[in-house]
Amino acid sequence: MDKKPRPLRPALSGQSLLPTRRENRKKRFDIVSNRRFDVKRIGVSHSHWRDPYHLLLTLDWPQFFLLTVVSYLATNTLFALLYLAGGDCIKNARPGSFLDAFFFSVQTMATIGYGAMYPSTDYANLLVTLEALIGLLGVAMTTGLMFARFSRPTARVLFSRVAVIAPHNGLPTLMLRVANERRNQILEAQIGLSLLRDEVTTEGIFIRRFYDLKLLRSQTRTFALSWIVMHVIDENSPLYGMTPELLEEAKTDIIATLTGIDETVSQTVHARHYYITDEILWNMHFVDIFSHKPDGRRVLDLTRFHDVTPI
Repeated sequence: MDKKPRPLRPALSGQSLLPTRRENRKKRFDIVSNRRFDVKRIGVSHSHWRDPYHLLLTLDWPQFFLLTVVSYLATNTLFALLYLAGGDCIKNARPGSFLDAFFFSVQTMATIGYGAMYPSTDYANLLVTLEALIGLLGVAMTTGLMFARFSRPTARVLFSRVAVIAPHNGLPTLMLRVANERRNQILEAQIGLSLLRDEVTTEGIFIRRFYDLKLLRSQTRTFALSWIVMHVIDENSPLYGMTPELLEEAKTDIIATLTGIDETVSQTVHARHYYITDEILWNMHFVDIFSHKPDGRRVLDLTRFHDVTPI
């Protein structure tokens, strides 16, 4: 039987985070490499291929282009073989030439109609009719998918690579930094922090528990520059009395989610980031990234956005 974590007990914080190697870290609920939840689901009949529209929207751009090219070549190859199966059914094509049949299929699907090659039998005309219909539907579907992918609202929000715990106004405070990488503004921006950790209830049941962390400021009317998100670690905080060792033992993760309205497209955008125990630094402060030019204009130095300094 797997060993379950023991119930968390209060302890004084303030110890520095012990260095660990990410390569030797155990696999856990939050996958570090791609910063997303990757849970294997057992007993679920739903497959990605049964929801092709969502799959095609969520594929990476290289994968989407590769799939489009492969589908295009495979379709034309299939029709080329069907034309060859009909014998000498394409006028002015070399007998038995796969290349001629393939390029005739390309011309038919794209409705180019150069006129050098054309169908000469009823069999070929039927194939041309079918291929023209498939080409028409394929172009419409591909165009729609391209538009849907390009028009999908996205946020260019930069999260600090680490979160810090340091005194703020005399109280230990969890802090992380976010910035808007675009030159526009995110209106009515709201950010939330959630803490995830393994716990064992008084009945001995192992659970993965979520806690919402109360922030000093969870929303802003306009988000244009940077924002330091703060959670005070007081008696009501789930981080109260925790040490780096206890956080690691409970496989503690912190999720930051930001939503708002992009003023350019007037659509809701969102962004999220995950922090694992090794990325929560104790007794550190973020370096100042704001300065002023002689003419009074503010300067935001994102080259030092992730830098921290000891207290």
